[in-house]
Amino acid sequence: MARLWQDPSKCHPSEWATANRMQRVSTESQKSRSECMIAESWRLLDEIEKTTQKTQSDVNKKIEQRREEIKFWKQELDNKLEQIVHETEVLLTFKNRLERALESCKEPLVIAQKCLLYRQRRVGIDLVYDEVEQELVKEVEVLQGIIALLGHTLEQTNEQIRRNRSAKYNLEMDLKDKFTALTIDDYCASLTNDTPDIIYADNAVKTEGNFVSPEDWIDFSNVNVEKADKQRNNSLALRALIDGILSQTANDMRKQCEMVNVAFRNRVKEVKDAKHKLETLLAMVMDETASQEKNIASLKKAIADKEGPAKVAQTRLEARNHRPNVELCYDRVQYSLISEVQEITKNIQRQDTLAQAETELKGLSRRQLSLEEEIKVKENTLYIDEVLCMQMRESVYINNF
Repeated sequence: MARLWQDPSKCHPSEWATANRMQRVSTESQKSRSECMIAESWRLLDEIEKTTQKTQSDVNKKIEQRREEIKFWKQELDNKLEQIVHETEVLLTFKNRLERALESCKEPLVIAQKCLLYRQRRVGIDLVYDEVEQELVKEVEVLQGIIALLGHTLEQTNEQIRRNRSAKYNLEMDLKDKFTALTIDDYCASLTNDTPDIIYADNAVKTEGNFVSPEDWIDFSNVNVEKADKQRNNSLALRALIDGILSQTANDMRKQCEMVNVAFRNRVKEVKDAKHKLETLLAMVMDETASQEKNIASLKKAIADKEGPAKVAQTRLEARNHRPNVELCYDRVQYSLISEVQEITKNIQRQDTLAQAETELKGLSRRQLSLEEEIKVKENTLYIDEVLCMQMRESVYINNF
């Protein structure tokens, strides 16, 4: 009967119990899995939090280290920039010294060349290639050599200043980039998780582009520092060279200038001595000329004084030659008259000394003219050397450059 009343669509109690048990088991299993997942999630969240904090802390440390590296190189670059700027300023003063030295060489050179030109106006025997001219030619050569040397050194200095400025420019550009990078990293170091305006940045992570390696970054600044050091050392060496050149050239100019002045003084003394001797000779010639003129006057007077006795004696002889006959006797009177005429004639003939005296007088006159001309030559030489040249050279003053 029981079987007759059982509904085939209904579950058996055992099935019901089994289903309930399965629900419980399934639920407990699901709950267990959920709890494990929750636990794993908490563990993972904790791990992620710790990893994130550790990574961020590590990044913060690296940013700080990077900032210190940038500060270090920035300080190095600042130091080198200050050194190269100072060195360039000092080198500019040396350039000014070179320019002043070069300018100060022009006047002595012009004066030396003018002296050579003036001395071409010497005449006669005084137009001689003497010690003064030798020293003047040497002075021109020395000055021209110094001008060439200073000009070349000035070109070197300008080139070194250009190189210093190039090194300065590189340092300034590197410093500018370092300042920008430090500003950016300072900003990065200031950021926290609670900082406002932090955002997600698309394509922030780049693996390609203009990135350089840390080694290249260090090498770049190191090269700029080394270049600045090299140019600074070159500049220091050039300044030492300029100092030596300026000192040596000033000494050479002073020495040669003094050599020329000494030669001028000696030459002027020689010419004055020669002129004095010529004037002494001229005075002697003029005295001798006066004496010879007196002698000629005396000779002429003596000749004139003999004309009367000669005429008397010859007139007497002529008259007695007209005595008649036996009266034309070669008596004592006749003998004496003949002797007198012969003696006077002989004495008059001896007066050819007058011609010789007049010849000597002409010779003295020629000698006087020659001496006067030579004295004028010496006066002209003295005017050129003592007035034109030596007075002009008094304006030459050679300073230490």
